Amino acid sequence: MTVRMENIDELRRRTNVSYEAAKEALEKCNDDLLEAIIYLEKNNMVKSNAVCDNKESLWDKFKKLVKKGNNTRFIISKRGANILSIPVTLAVIITIIAPYVTCLALLVALVTGHRVRFEGKDMELDKVNQMMDKVADSVDCAKRKLSEDSNAEGTR
Repeated sequence: MTVRMENIDELRRRTNVSYEAAKEALEKCNDDLLEAIIYLEKNNMVKSNAVCDNKESLWDKFKKLVKKGNNTRFIISKRGANILSIPVTLAVIITIIAPYVTCLALLVALVTGHRVRFEGKDMELDKVNQMMDKVADSVDCAKRKLSEDSNAEGTR
């Protein structure tokens, strides 16, 4: 009995078995797909597609995360002009390599009136940017208050 390649491919897709098992089942069932599926089920050879299809590997998740990071920009600006614009992936790598330098640089940027934001296709960035604006506004307010307090001390 000759078995059609399309049937082997279809049987493999539906049952997640090897080419050899699919060919053998189709040969025993006269190239009948339904009978071959039943044959494979009776012999406990069918592997669940749900486990294979739904489980994303760690590597795939990492690649997706890096791609998202590369498509999102970390931007430091002052008075509307971008001072620094790099992919978030690079910002994360720099932070991992030199966390103290990164934290100090962000602190200096905020104290000197720079704004930090993220840009990309992700709509969740609006919330992050709003939070970053609140931080920058709080730093500006603290600077003004400190300046007022030091001016008041100087006039006494």
